[in-house]
Amino acid sequence: MERLNSNLYLQNCYIMKENERLRKKAQLLNQENQALLSELKQKLSKANSKGNSANTIPDLNLSSSSNPNPSNSSKP
Repeated sequence: MERLNSNLYLQNCYIMKENERLRKKAQLLNQENQALLSELKQKLSKANSKGNSANTIPDLNLSSSSNPNPSNSSKP
């Protein structure tokens, strides 16, 4: 029984470490995504201000419905 608990404990530690690694990676990807979205919006705004309305591009405002920091929503 004690051996089983030790094995489960080690597995739990590994899972928590991997979860933290993935959470950090998700945060970095989210930050990169937000930066790219901001850059795209700026470019679209500049293009639209120059009178390029013939090339209509749909609104890409994804950030208004997404959670800016999804990793914190699952923490207790």
